[in-house]
Amino acid sequence: MSAPSRFDRGHTDDLMTFLSASPTPYHAVANAAERLEKAGFRQVAETDAWDGTSGGRYVLRGGAIIAWYVPEGAAAHAPFRIVGAHTDSPNLRVKPRPDTGAHGWRQVAVEIYGGPLMNSWLDRDLGLAGRLSLRDGSTRLVNVDRPLLRVPQLAIHMDRNVTADGLKLDKQRHLQPVWGLGDTVRDGDLIAFLEDEAGLARGEVTGWDLMTHSVEPPAYLGRDRELVAGPRMDNLLSVHAGTAALAAVATSGAGLPYIPVLAAFDHEETGSQSDTGADGPLLGTVLERSVFARGGSYEDRARAFAGTVCLSSDTGHAVHPNYAERHDPTHHPRVNGGPILKVNVNNRYATDGSGRAVFAAACEKADIPFQTFVSNNSMPCGTTIGPITAARHGISTVDIGVAILSMHSARELCGADDPHLLANALVAFLQP
Repeated sequence: MSAPSRFDRGHTDDLMTFLSASPTPYHAVANAAERLEKAGFRQVAETDAWDGTSGGRYVLRGGAIIAWYVPEGAAAHAPFRIVGAHTDSPNLRVKPRPDTGAHGWRQVAVEIYGGPLMNSWLDRDLGLAGRLSLRDGSTRLVNVDRPLLRVPQLAIHMDRNVTADGLKLDKQRHLQPVWGLGDTVRDGDLIAFLEDEAGLARGEVTGWDLMTHSVEPPAYLGRDRELVAGPRMDNLLSVHAGTAALAAVATSGAGLPYIPVLAAFDHEETGSQSDTGADGPLLGTVLERSVFARGGSYEDRARAFAGTVCLSSDTGHAVHPNYAERHDPTHHPRVNGGPILKVNVNNRYATDGSGRAVFAAACEKADIPFQTFVSNNSMPCGTTIGPITAARHGISTVDIGVAILSMHSARELCGADDPHLLANALVAFLQP
């Protein structure tokens, strides 16, 4: 692999910066776009006509980004090499009527998004971030990245059985955060506060998509700093790696037989069924328009899709030292052991034997190890955008990722070497 494409521990440092700057899917795609702009990519609007000239382009839609690089002289039927990921993470999201409270406490009404480990959100300093929709039709990102809210846990003195019986949380009653004191609930207080934070006039915000995030920054952990603790690794770790890999390939100057693509979708944690999710038409529309912009026909589109491969990159489960019996007895992925290949014969993952060969070749070229994850037969297997992408677009898809602990926690744990090992594998895949 050429030197510009070789990632090391500095990549992990940069991942930590990316995680801190991306408390929501909207911030994540904006930060990915900024990095691609520095690599020469330019944004194109879906409402504009597209040209077929060479170079890097990207489309932003809500919390999703599709970016691609057209090499000089690329044929209309040139196949794509896609890195797929998702931008959303489980969390607490603000309801349409956010102002609430009781017994002298001012609170914010929240709804549970996805499948968070709810106990991990207790007694944690939380910020608030998201997207504000304005009266003039524009949007504005907002990020209150300081302690603003907290979900206080009940003291053990009032729940003496919690140690023996385990913590039991009611999603409606027990997870509403406090953010101040006051006997009167005033509708509009939270949004007025955010208008002030964003430098907007009162009444300018008419819609919002807001969510909480832990304000504790990512950090190296362990005696030898071989671990990283931080938020939203599922799945911004893959978004960051895919962005870095696409930028590296686009600036390497090497001839490319494929068109490299990054496809980072929203709403994976809730089933991907949205206009910005993997089960929507966004990816297929962008790929088709790229073919047609280069003068291609439907026949060229069919040829391109038939030769396309997608790596669906999402975090997976490292073997847990305290719960090893929950894993398959012969498949124990370890942190810092390299990226994982995710396999499930019931198509919860999209990997098959030919896909394994593609990923093995990329890892061999990058000179990195890889591991295999298979679920314990006695437990249901999770899923990803992989099977959705394969079924919706007829694209050969392989499920991969990085092994972590504490998945869906407000703060997850990975190996410090695995992020740059994944990025190296993605470069080798995009630039075969």
